[in-house]
Amino acid sequence: MLLAVVFGAVIGLALGLLGAGGSILAVPALVYGVGQPLQTAIPTSLAVVALSSLGALFPRERRSTVRWPVALVFGAAGIPAAFGGAALGRLFPQRWLLLAFAALMVVVAVRMLRGGENHTGACRTQQGGINWRTCLPKSVLAGATVGVLTGLFGVGGGFIIVPALSLLLGLGAQQAVATSLVVVLINSVSGLVAHAGAADSIDFRVLLLFAGAALVVSVVAARWSAKLDSSTVRRWFAFVVLAAAVFVAAAALINPSTLG
Repeated sequence: MLLAVVFGAVIGLALGLLGAGGSILAVPALVYGVGQPLQTAIPTSLAVVALSSLGALFPRERRSTVRWPVALVFGAAGIPAAFGGAALGRLFPQRWLLLAFAALMVVVAVRMLRGGENHTGACRTQQGGINWRTCLPKSVLAGATVGVLTGLFGVGGGFIIVPALSLLLGLGAQQAVATSLVVVLINSVSGLVAHAGAADSIDFRVLLLFAGAALVVSVVAARWSAKLDSSTVRRWFAFVVLAAAVFVAAAALINPSTLG
C-alpha cells in the first residue's frame, strides 16, 4: 500500500507542475507497482487523474489562467471519443495494449524533451488575445484524439493538450497548463463512465491511497509551479517516462503473466 502512496505522489507532482504527463505513469504504476490487472488499472487511473487534476486546477483557476471556451471545446469533443476508445481497447489482448502504451510513452517523453512554446499560434489575434473560433476544427480534432487515448489507455491526455493549446492557439505556458487541466478532468470523468463495467473490480482502498496522495501533492505543486523552471522539470520527468516505457515493454514481452 505504501507504493500506492508513492506513485500517487509522483502523478500528483507531474500534474501540479506541468498540467500533463502524470497520468502516463498511473497505469504502469498500478499494474507493475501495485499489482493490479490492466482492466482494473485503467478505471482506477482515470479516477486518480480526475481527482488530482481537480486539485491542481483550483490554484490556477484563482489566478484566472484558464481559458474556459477553449477547454470546453476540447473536452466536449473528447467525451464521445472516450467511449469509442474504451470499446476499441476491449478488442485487443492486454499484452498488445501495454506495448502500444509503451510506444505512446516514448512519444510523450520525446515531446517533453523537445519542449518549446509558441506565442504566434493560428488562433492568436494581433492584440495578443485568443480567437478560439478560428481554430474550432483543429480543436475538435485534437480533443477527439485525446478522448480516444483516454478511453483506450486510461490517460488524461494533457501531453497532447498542452502542446496543442500552445502550437494551435498560441496560449502561453501558464494558460496552456491551466486550460489542459480542465480538459483532463472532463476526459477522465467521461473515460471512467465508459469503463463503468469494470467499476466492480476497483480496489477502493488502493484508489483512496493513490488518489489521496496525488490530490494533496498536486495542490501543493500547483501553488509552487510558477516559481520553478518548467523546462527543467519537464526534461527530468521525460527521462522518468522513457525509463518506465522500457520497463513496460520489457515486462509485457518477457512476462505476460503479470498482466492479470
